[in-house]
Amino acid sequence: MTATDSQMRLLIIEDDRESADYLVKAFREVGYVADLASDGEEGLALAETGDYDVLVIDRMLPKRDGLSLIGTLREKGDRTPALILSALGQVDDRIKGLRAGGDDYLPKPYSFAELLARVEVLSRRHGGPAEETTYRVGDLELDRLSHRVARGKDELTLQPREFRLLEYLMKHAGQVVTRTMLLENVWDYHFDPQTNVIDVHISRLRSKIDKGFERPLLHTIRGAGYMIRDGIR
Repeated sequence: MTATDSQMRLLIIEDDRESADYLVKAFREVGYVADLASDGEEGLALAETGDYDVLVIDRMLPKRDGLSLIGTLREKGDRTPALILSALGQVDDRIKGLRAGGDDYLPKPYSFAELLARVEVLSRRHGGPAEETTYRVGDLELDRLSHRVARGKDELTLQPREFRLLEYLMKHAGQVVTRTMLLENVWDYHFDPQTNVIDVHISRLRSKIDKGFERPLLHTIRGAGYMIRDGIR
């Protein structure tokens, strides 16, 4: 298996422009296709005509609210997983959302890392592509199940955080991985964006996977982030 994933297709239905733009950008940064609708009617039309893996729907929408939108889709036999976002987070609100046909309910405010995890779970339950268990980039191989990492014939010993960092980079091989993406998905927001913890771990990881090898795989993309890719010199 390679480190490239089949692209998940998402429809985000959100009328708050700032929130919508953030979600579209964030999902695209992790390699997914993300379309946007700004009201319930537009969202319903796109959901009915598009082939989406997951719908991310704000509950309070102009023209048609999120629960009505989901209910209409379910009445028409559309079973695309729907995750509801809402500032209404009481138990009764969540129950109402799930009974309306939603598959998951995430109260605001939320972290993108949690939203991403929930979306990926919904996609897998719906029969999306199984997540890779082995990533390979050039002669570097990472086995997620056994926690084994090897480059060529050499087995490498990584600390748990270094393993998570490498796993995330290899999952997105060939793509620029930003510091924000690493903070959210490897460090779970536990550190300030200005901290040098990422630089320290990148340096340690680079010394383990690239030192002594003719062809480097881990690269710093100036002003953007980091990338693992074979064939860059």
